[in-house]
Amino acid sequence: MRIDITDLKRREASFRLLFEENPLPMWVADAKTRQLIAVNGAMCRHYGYRRDELLAMTEQQLGWGEPDDCAERNFELHRTACGEVIQVAIEARPLVYDGRAAHVSVAFDVTDRNRTQERISHLASHDPLTELPNRAALDRHLVAAIDWAQVTGGGFAVLCIDLDHFKEINDLFGHAVGDAVLRQASRRLQDAAQGSYVARIGGDEFIGITEHLPLPASAELLATRMRAAFERPIEVEGHALNVDLCIGVAAFPRDARDAVSLQANADAALYRAKHEGRGAIRLFTSAMDQQLRERRAIEHDLRFAVERGEFYLDYQPQQHRNGHIVGYEALVRWRHPVRGVVPPGEFIPIAERSGSIAQIDDWVLMEACRQAASWAQPLRVAVNVSAAQFRRDNLDVQVRKALRESGLSPSRLELEITEGFFIEDISRAKRAIQALKNLGILIALDDFGTGYSSLSYIEAFPLDRIKIDRSFVACLGQSERSLAIVRAVIGLAHGLGVPVLAEGIETDAQMSLLLQEGCDEMQGFLIGRPRSETGLEKGKTLRLRAVS
Repeated sequence: MRIDITDLKRREASFRLLFEENPLPMWVADAKTRQLIAVNGAMCRHYGYRRDELLAMTEQQLGWGEPDDCAERNFELHRTACGEVIQVAIEARPLVYDGRAAHVSVAFDVTDRNRTQERISHLASHDPLTELPNRAALDRHLVAAIDWAQVTGGGFAVLCIDLDHFKEINDLFGHAVGDAVLRQASRRLQDAAQGSYVARIGGDEFIGITEHLPLPASAELLATRMRAAFERPIEVEGHALNVDLCIGVAAFPRDARDAVSLQANADAALYRAKHEGRGAIRLFTSAMDQQLRERRAIEHDLRFAVERGEFYLDYQPQQHRNGHIVGYEALVRWRHPVRGVVPPGEFIPIAERSGSIAQIDDWVLMEACRQAASWAQPLRVAVNVSAAQFRRDNLDVQVRKALRESGLSPSRLELEITEGFFIEDISRAKRAIQALKNLGILIALDDFGTGYSSLSYIEAFPLDRIKIDRSFVACLGQSERSLAIVRAVIGLAHGLGVPVLAEGIETDAQMSLLLQEGCDEMQGFLIGRPRSETGLEKGKTLRLRAVS
């Protein structure tokens, strides 16, 4: 019998050619023993073995780790000759090789692809600065924690964590130092957590979650341990920086039964902690729940207060040392239709946090200019500039619009700006101040001495007035230190040719000391309380004596 095997030989030759010249690692293994019986050059190069070394191995010896996990991973782990573990996806087909049952396999190295995907997945759920879980990961963790607690009948606690005065570190030393502080703070929080969940949700805000019982005692213990981790300063670039924590705690299911309410209640406890002093820890209470509802209600009503005409301005007189009124400071007031007059100290912080302060700022500027333009005497009007308003790029545009529509002379408008604005970004502040000065308005430095008073920016910025903060004025006659500070500020300002206004004057003794020290202008209850536009006694000389 004669059989023509020409085609068979051609196919075998083609297979051997494709097998050997293939750029992907390939091998043939015995179907029963899985002994390697043929390997191509690409496999030798990729795995780092000589051909004879590979032919002495089985497929099992190529692998690393537990093979049972391969189906879940969709790839296998192999170890190369140098010990590196690689991830390979394997395609195998049965065949007869040299008369024996076998299978041929090709390996696709997916190590780099998988690591890239893992990195992308990691970045999607982790904060790039601190490597802690981010808000998206936190949301998923909270949902899982609630589901588990409901199934097991257990509970857990959420800790809202805020770094005290972190903004001051950024302002004084720059964002590079601030970032280094955040990284070190994150590591300390993780160490103190001892396995409990910690996430960074933005800025200097962190969230901790603990499932240790009993609650809330275990959460309070965790918070105390976290605070203790910051007893020693954080050292960055030669600076020893003291950082403390404020922490608010809410427990599931005691304080809330859903993720949103739980975080809101923990945040309400944090809000109380921050108001009670540096380094405070507070557990959520029902009283806080009522306060939180009040704050949310105020926040909601603030959004519509301007268009409903609920704001109005009071004016507090500013008097020259010769006894004559030279101007008024515009102070915003809110007459709520149900709550009555809401104190500025109550609604301004809420407006700043919610973003509605921008609309209020624009209204105050426009209304103060409009009303001042109608005064019988050409006195100046001082308007406070909020941080949000100053950070906007169009403040000079808003001022120009207010002056144009009101007809107020630019020389009668004074904007009061606090020191913190200069520290945030000096070059940007210079541009903003110069744009405002180009309009012809006045610039006053408010609350001087309470921030980061610096001779450099007092000299660098074209200031028209410096205001001494009321905290120093209140202690005149009682504290030599306050008197020394007031004297130094007046001397510094006069040396630069800038007049000084002291605010918060309430007693004759305070007035007398300020006049003796050469203070140029005064403001406070002793001179006049804030009152509406209709109550202004324009140009009237008050009872206070003039001193040469």
